[in-house]
Amino acid sequence: MTLADIPPEMGLFPLSGVLLLPRGKLPLNVFEPRYIALVEDALASHRLIGLIQPRWQEDEDEDNEAPPLYSIGCLGRLTSMTERADDTYAITLTGLLRFRLLRETGLRRGYRVARIDVSSFAGDLNEIPSEPFDRAQLLSSLKHYFQKKGLNARWSLIEQMDDSLLLVTLPMICPFPPAEKQALLDAENLTDRVRVLQTLLDLSGPEQEGPPS
Repeated sequence: MTLADIPPEMGLFPLSGVLLLPRGKLPLNVFEPRYIALVEDALASHRLIGLIQPRWQEDEDEDNEAPPLYSIGCLGRLTSMTERADDTYAITLTGLLRFRLLRETGLRRGYRVARIDVSSFAGDLNEIPSEPFDRAQLLSSLKHYFQKKGLNARWSLIEQMDDSLLLVTLPMICPFPPAEKQALLDAENLTDRVRVLQTLLDLSGPEQEGPPS
């Protein structure tokens, strides 16, 4: 797929605290009627969905049907789908490239639609490796972060990942707050993402006494 293949208007799937990166794989359960419609429309056309985070403000009600959105999201291509007996879907989105939200153009079958621009993110379509980084330090910080958060991981699998896969997977699986997830998405390239990820791991919150309930 090239930039010319990307439609200028895209259906949006706003999800807070959920990060999709180019070349990442994100499983989702789709059960709201408007997002079932979004999946069906994507399947009938380009198979693309714009995943983007809501931008909450302190004085806004989070029950608002149309909260403001961050300016950058990621296009995901529907690469697998299972339809359940209750007409809901289990899908997997594979990250393609990021997009900039230009303006919303209204609703279509209940879901939000917007004009987007992908011209700034052409590099996402090509796997450009990061500059050399301290992998051992990053993994050490990750283990410390998981210990403090009471989380478990299959470390043997993580340690076997090559650098590119590691820098896609770790930001997506770490339970960072929405603003920190957005900072990882906004990072210009893999090298910048390493710096942001290392900083977030080192500045993680206070230690918990046990696994989260």
